[in-house]
Amino acid sequence: MLEEITVAVAELKFDTIRKLCEEALKQGHKPMEVVEAMRKGMEEVGRRYERGEYFLPELMIAGDTMKEGMEVLQPYLEKGEGGARAKLVLGTVQGDIHDIGKNIFAMLARASGFEVIDLGVDVPPERFVEAVEREGAAVLGLSCLITPALPTMRQTVELLEKRGLRQKVKVILGGAPLTEELGKKLGADAAVNDAVKGVEILKGWFPKD
Repeated sequence: MLEEITVAVAELKFDTIRKLCEEALKQGHKPMEVVEAMRKGMEEVGRRYERGEYFLPELMIAGDTMKEGMEVLQPYLEKGEGGARAKLVLGTVQGDIHDIGKNIFAMLARASGFEVIDLGVDVPPERFVEAVEREGAAVLGLSCLITPALPTMRQTVELLEKRGLRQKVKVILGGAPLTEELGKKLGADAAVNDAVKGVEILKGWFPKD
């Protein structure tokens, strides 16, 4: 069943993913196992995009397919670990309106016990920093799918530094163009191109008591 879910995401089978996820849960698979199966499907989508077999419309359909599956899993994930570990301010940076990866990350973070303040998309640096200060957040998550918006990530980190907040908050960057090396250049503590890995990093920073 998990392999079928991976194939469904890779083959853009939006109409069947909800039923497959429901069936996997009925068969006793853990919600995170289903998430991992969908993630593998998204990896295959990425490979097909790199080979020129898929284009932007296919990427959008794949993202919607995974989002549809996540909606099935959300109630089960939220029953998961419970207990607030830390507060996270999250958003897609200014110049970018993509939110599927961000939304999946937010859902998984909440399921792992983090309080998430989601600012949405096309968020300017000033608004991120104001939210971190106002909420007393321990983590700032910046999402970006398109490379022209990457400089905004650096600008946001620099503004944190100017406000004297950088030492008080962990910064994690997420999005397809990101690598660990690029994350360091942008001034972040971590950078990932996978929502599941991103949440694992959060859990490492803030272990559950």
